Amino acid sequence: MTAIPPTDAIFEPGALPATYWSVSGETAELVAGGVPQEIHLGLYVNGRDLATLMCSPVEQEALALGFLFNEGVIQSYADVGLVRRNVSGTTVDVFLKTGDFTTPRRLVLTSGCGGGVSFQTVTDDHPPLETGFTTTPQTLLDRMRDLNATARLYRQVRGIHTSVLADSDSVLFTAEDVGRHNTIDKLMGKALLAGISPRDRMLVTSGRISSEMLLKARRMGVPLVASRTAPTSISVQMAAAWNICVVGYLRQGSMRVYTCPGRLGVGG
Repeated sequence: MTAIPPTDAIFEPGALPATYWSVSGETAELVAGGVPQEIHLGLYVNGRDLATLMCSPVEQEALALGFLFNEGVIQSYADVGLVRRNVSGTTVDVFLKTGDFTTPRRLVLTSGCGGGVSFQTVTDDHPPLETGFTTTPQTLLDRMRDLNATARLYRQVRGIHTSVLADSDSVLFTAEDVGRHNTIDKLMGKALLAGISPRDRMLVTSGRISSEMLLKARRMGVPLVASRTAPTSISVQMAAAWNICVVGYLRQGSMRVYTCPGRLGVGG
């Protein structure tokens, strides 16, 4: 009988222990490791059930606030009277200062990991961002290194997305979650709680840049979104229309600049 290795490792919040067989060639080894934890988070606004988010069980308040901002339910933290997470961390209640909240009528299922939702559509009318924001390719590479350094939960169990909100000098906020879109909402929520505007900052993420990611970036006023993987075709079209620089495959000293290359001093 194969002995099960000890499972007394200390896991980061958002990870759970798991035992699995690691197979390499002809060798199989029983390993005491971990897996990302995923929960259903119920979001209530003024006592009304708004959405169920599939997410990691960390920083739920920031996720709820960022989601509400990015979906246009709130315009700033000044709209919020109270944010309350239940003891088990499975629901967040947000009470607005106004009582005339109307639940958005449209529900669009997106391609985000964990079943992301958006009450907006890619055809919503958003004007192009008017900003002279620029930075350098080296700055982006530096921020990606910062992202990798902050990905503690990912290093422990993999299967986790990481995103950072940054300026040219440093990372302002970092977020990890099983859903890449959730990391953007968490960053927005943290910015709201800290009273810091995300406008003219950069979003650097580990996950694919999809249409809902661009919608959130546009809502936040972010003129540059970069990832170590690819953007989708719709996100590239949206970014070009909205004056947002999209960078993919940001890794090991190289990158692909899909839109607005002038923001990086690239091209003629």
